[in-house]
Amino acid sequence: MAASRSALGKLQLPDIGVFNALNSRWHKQAMLIFLAFVLLHWAEHLLQAGQVWLLDWPRPAAKGALGLVFPWLVTSEVLHYGYAIAILVGLLLCRPAVVGRARIFWNVALGIQFWHHFEHALLLAQSIAGTNLFGSPVPVSILQLVIPRVELHLFYNGIVFVPMLVAMYYHAFPRKGEMRPSCNCHGQLAKA
Repeated sequence: MAASRSALGKLQLPDIGVFNALNSRWHKQAMLIFLAFVLLHWAEHLLQAGQVWLLDWPRPAAKGALGLVFPWLVTSEVLHYGYAIAILVGLLLCRPAVVGRARIFWNVALGIQFWHHFEHALLLAQSIAGTNLFGSPVPVSILQLVIPRVELHLFYNGIVFVPMLVAMYYHAFPRKGEMRPSCNCHGQLAKA
């Protein structure tokens, strides 16, 4: 079903239950919950980087806040893959209501997160198979061959987060004359 434009200039989505609600009346809440999830993930990576660079901890000991409480969980590729897929799904679920200039930035974040997810899928597959790529002693992603894991994941999270944040701003404050989103976020996203 193709979306059409109403007389009021709002994007109309096909009515398919919860998905439609996530991109209309629940969109603001969905975006804020998604943003909170991404920020928590970001905080974990920043804490881990602080443990390495500021506290001079050995890299295997720098596990963020979660790793201090549940070290076995943080060393599990399942957790990292879960974060990557959750962020990818969040970007996909919230995407239909993101229109205009905001959609361009949202799509950039989505594309980068897709690659980030692929890298985590490689890590998870190696962990499950018990065989690592490129003769590495530990599971390794493609870009991890040239960028250490802590720095690589800070980089990935940054290059996904920045365009996502720009998209959220343009989504909440579209240009005059630009198609309005199908949700109630216009001028409201920052007002929780």
